[in-house]
Amino acid sequence: MAGEYRLTQLEVLEAEAIHVFREVVAELERPVLLFSGGKDSIVMLRLAQKAFWPARIPFPVLHVDTGHNFPEVLAFRDRRVAEIGVTLVVASVPDAIRSGAVVEPPDGTRNRIQTPVLLEALEAGRFTAAFGGARRDEDKARAKERVFSFRDDFGQWDPKNQRPELWSVYNGRIHAGESIRVFPLSNWTELDVWQYVAAEGLDLPEIYYAHEREVFERDEMIYAVNGFCRPRSGEEVFTARVRYRTVGDATLTAAVLSDADTIEKVIDEVAATRVTERGATRGDDRFSEAAMEDRKREGYF
Repeated sequence: MAGEYRLTQLEVLEAEAIHVFREVVAELERPVLLFSGGKDSIVMLRLAQKAFWPARIPFPVLHVDTGHNFPEVLAFRDRRVAEIGVTLVVASVPDAIRSGAVVEPPDGTRNRIQTPVLLEALEAGRFTAAFGGARRDEDKARAKERVFSFRDDFGQWDPKNQRPELWSVYNGRIHAGESIRVFPLSNWTELDVWQYVAAEGLDLPEIYYAHEREVFERDEMIYAVNGFCRPRSGEEVFTARVRYRTVGDATLTAAVLSDADTIEKVIDEVAATRVTERGATRGDDRFSEAAMEDRKREGYF
């Protein structure tokens, strides 16, 4: 009697993501992968490698650089891109500020002004599809996303004007000027991502693991003292053992208290938590109840 053949949860998710990558390359002319050096984009890069092996990844990677990045993450980004041999395109927010294309907000945070820089980079590269690492478990606005997320010729998203995806059949048909944002990790959770990192033996920037840092507390979140984020009057600096669950703009991304300095400990910690990584660590999502959805409508990922 033949043995029973079953896929694990991770194998099912991997197969689905690889199918999405191949569908995009088959249907759309000029794809690009958003790559920041964060854990989700690192997993995406590995999935892209598997999807087209033994050929090289048939599209470039794009990073929207706010100029407020954690140096460990930028160093990792450059090293990983060099190892794989893909082309890196950098869309620079500081360059856009200097040219007058965008205006830096008075508070110095740059997350909201990433959107026009991203849209300009996609238009300049004539990219018809852009892979992103967003997952539905991160935020309620992202839970509304399809895997193929249609964008109009202004790069904007209308959650009421999206296409059905019955039986994992994806519609990539677009007119000139329109584009598709593609989310192969839509059905993954934070725990799935970490378990995949462990299974594949993927390297991550060290800030994902517990380490000592000088930090301060603001709005019930813990921020690292760095060149972009300084304590205000009355905010006491102290040393704590922390790690980052997500990496983004250093002015808005908070850390969490943690002793998880190995991948096994991180997996145990993530399995026990009941707060999403964006809910726990992203100050930009606290501007309003619909902060993420507002930015997505404007063209953000």
